[in-house]
Amino acid sequence: MSELPVVNQPPHRCGALLDHVTRRIRLRSETVLTPLGLRPRHLVALTVLRDLGGCSQQDLAKTLEMDGTNVVGLLNDLESANLIERKRSPQDRRRHIVELTDVGAKQLVKAEFALAEVEDQVLGALDNDQRETLYNLLYQAAGHAEAGPCVEAVHDDNC
Repeated sequence: MSELPVVNQPPHRCGALLDHVTRRIRLRSETVLTPLGLRPRHLVALTVLRDLGGCSQQDLAKTLEMDGTNVVGLLNDLESANLIERKRSPQDRRRHIVELTDVGAKQLVKAEFALAEVEDQVLGALDNDQRETLYNLLYQAAGHAEAGPCVEAVHDDNC
C-alpha cells in the first residue's frame, strides 16, 4: 500500500466542530424546552420581542429570516399559549404589532434558566473568559449588523 503524499495542512476548519457543538446544545435544549411547551424557534421569537418591547409582524419575519406565512403560524402557537399578543398598529391599522405578555416573559425567564444549565453542560470545559471570547467571535461571525431590522436592538452583551 502506498503512502499518501504529504501536503500542506490547511488551517483548522471550525464547521464540523460548530455543527457537533450545535447538535449537542440543540438536543439538550429541546429536552428542557419541551416541558415548557416551547421549541427553539419560539424561544428566539420571544427573546426578540422581549428585547425590543414589541415588533411588527413584518419586521419580526425579517429578523427571524422566516417567510411571513411561517411567522403567522409561529405567532399563532405563541398567542394560543398566551405568550404573546398581537395588536393593531395605531399608526397603520393594516399592520400588527406583536408584544410579549407577562405570561410570556415569565416563561422566557424559565426557559433561559433551563438553557443556561444546558450551556454549562456543553461548554463546561471553558472558563468565563473563554466563553465570552467564544460569544464575541460567534457574534462577529454571524454578521448581526446585516441580519435584519430588529437584531441590532436585540444585541445584549450579557446573553
